[in-house]
Amino acid sequence: MRTDMFQQILNDLNSSSADVEASALISTDGLMIASALPAGIDEDRVGAMSAALLSLGDRAGRELARGSIERVMVQGEKGYVIMSASGTEAVLTILTKPNAKLGLVFLDMKRAAEALSKLI
Repeated sequence: MRTDMFQQILNDLNSSSADVEASALISTDGLMIASALPAGIDEDRVGAMSAALLSLGDRAGRELARGSIERVMVQGEKGYVIMSASGTEAVLTILTKPNAKLGLVFLDMKRAAEALSKLI
C-alpha cells in the first residue's frame, strides 16, 4: 500500500540521521499524507503551517528574483524546521536538532523527497 511506503520512507529518513527528530509529507493544500512526528505535535497544524510557509517562500523567491526555491528553513533556538517540495503535489517537512549538520540533512532530505515524489 502506498501509505505504508510513504511511512517507511519517513521512518528511514528519521533513523538515517541522529539530527532528524521528525518528518511529515503534506499535500500542497496542507493535508497530512504521512508523518513520523513525536507525540504531542498537532498534525493538522504542522500541515497547514508547512503548506503556507512553502507557498510564501515560493512567492518570495519569484518576486525577489531568486528563481524557484530549493527549501524553506526556519531556525529556532531548539532546532530547525525545513520544508522542501516533494514533486508538485506535496511538501516534505522535517524537524532537526539545533546543532544539525545541515549539509547531510539536506542530502538525506533530497533523497527522501525524490523517493516520495515517485510514489505520489
